[in-house]
Amino acid sequence: MKPLLRRIWRLPLVTSWVLLGLLLAGLLPLWPQARRHALCEGMTLFWMRGLLRLLPLRIQRHGQPIGHPAVWVGNHISWLDIILLGAVSPVRFIAKAEVRQWPLLGWLAASAGTLFVRRGQASGGDLYQQMTAALQQQQSLMIFAEGTTTPGAGVRTFHGRLLSCAVEQQVPVQPVALRYCEQGQLSRTAAFIDDDEFSSHLWQLLGSPTIDVELHFLPAIDSCNIERNPLARRTRQAVVQALGLDDSKPGQSADAAA
Repeated sequence: MKPLLRRIWRLPLVTSWVLLGLLLAGLLPLWPQARRHALCEGMTLFWMRGLLRLLPLRIQRHGQPIGHPAVWVGNHISWLDIILLGAVSPVRFIAKAEVRQWPLLGWLAASAGTLFVRRGQASGGDLYQQMTAALQQQQSLMIFAEGTTTPGAGVRTFHGRLLSCAVEQQVPVQPVALRYCEQGQLSRTAAFIDDDEFSSHLWQLLGSPTIDVELHFLPAIDSCNIERNPLARRTRQAVVQALGLDDSKPGQSADAAA
């Protein structure tokens, strides 16, 4: 099937689903505060799972999230990572502040409980307090510890700053590894990097043939009695090994920034 034909049937469905998400998010404040969190989690799972069915992704999942609150930490390739992970289990994402400005989807992300980090904010201030509060409320967090997206050929440094929260709250860290492939090669269509613009990226995606996705939930790491930087290095190494990458290539430093 040609890209234009794929877009002709996918675009109306995806647009309708996004509008449904906006409607659900708009209705959420009308519910009593005591029930709002559980309702938000359920609606988010429902919406993300539905969106996945409309996108050209074929998912092979290895492992499962642990059955209690944790900090998931993984590599980052695309905004699709958020949809994939959010469709598995309730989790709150740590995302760059620019995502909040995306048309429609930025508002949806905020409504779903995403915590936004500004450049230089690191582990201080309101973000750290919000992360701590989420863990204390038995909510899992997802951190993309590279701090940016990559094409997926390697795994960049995992920064340890945001892992302080896991260490201090003594919750386990679960490494998560992601890879997107087309015909046995890394998918450039799925990768959202450098100066990519969201609407044009989505347009390319809707015209794409099926993209194969590897999603690995790896054994959890105990965060007790370990500092954040060694924890970041250990987590990164688990991701590298799961993806079968050659960690000796230039630009794939194993050191974690303080």
